[in-house]
Amino acid sequence: MSERKQIKVAVIDMNNGFPNQGMRGIQELLNSYRDNNAPNLTFDLFDLRQKGEIPDLSYDIFISSGGPGSPFDGEGEKWENDFFFLLDEIEGFNNTNEHKKHAFLICHSFQLACRKYGLGTVTQRKSNAFGIFSISLTDNGEQETVFNGLPDPFYSVDSRDWQVIQPNEADFETRGAKILAIEKERPHVALERCLMAIRFSEQIIGTQFHPEADPVGMKMYLLQDDKKTAITKNHGEDKYFDMLDSLDDPNRITLTQSVILPNFLTEAINALQKV
Repeated sequence: MSERKQIKVAVIDMNNGFPNQGMRGIQELLNSYRDNNAPNLTFDLFDLRQKGEIPDLSYDIFISSGGPGSPFDGEGEKWENDFFFLLDEIEGFNNTNEHKKHAFLICHSFQLACRKYGLGTVTQRKSNAFGIFSISLTDNGEQETVFNGLPDPFYSVDSRDWQVIQPNEADFETRGAKILAIEKERPHVALERCLMAIRFSEQIIGTQFHPEADPVGMKMYLLQDDKKTAITKNHGEDKYFDMLDSLDDPNRITLTQSVILPNFLTEAINALQKV
């Protein structure tokens, strides 16, 4: 593959300058994928919310991160308009070119895309969701190649104050979008299960959860005193230690990290190399 076309990946940082483990996770995953699968892969970082940096269409693959705050914080601001315009540019390019641009949208970016495309209602949760949770595949999710290798349900890191609910089937059909995964079933909670993954188009996919999360980063996060205090206060000490214990389970976030984004990259690169 080293003699083939260079694959350029743009990583869009949505963290607005706040410390996070997500960007480290994405970069480490890209470095590992390059070393093991695609020596012709390069990537660049774009700090969108803090510095207004936005990639152009010279890139083949786009990965846009999670980030803090409300998915409505950027309404009317240049950075959000630039992000939405980029999504339009990617789709416009894909409609008129044989080789396609591919994009993966995580958490905050996922919520923004749901707002842009009018897929479901983006609303604040009654309480913060943070931890390692089971996620259920839909029938479409079971057929989704990016999820190949995951059981149903599978586990991932979920960290959010907002959610996407109340999907309108007609809106999804009009756009050709598919719901791939939903929140775990909670029989004791009389609340709608939120959307956890959507294929927005053949080349654009997004997840509410964090497929880039790894045990190392998660442990660093959980061991911070303020995080331990907050989790224990909100969810109890048992839940906190259960999170720590589950980091050592190879069938939980380690498996998810090894499957979803690598599958996405492989699918995108194979499509580019075929052309």
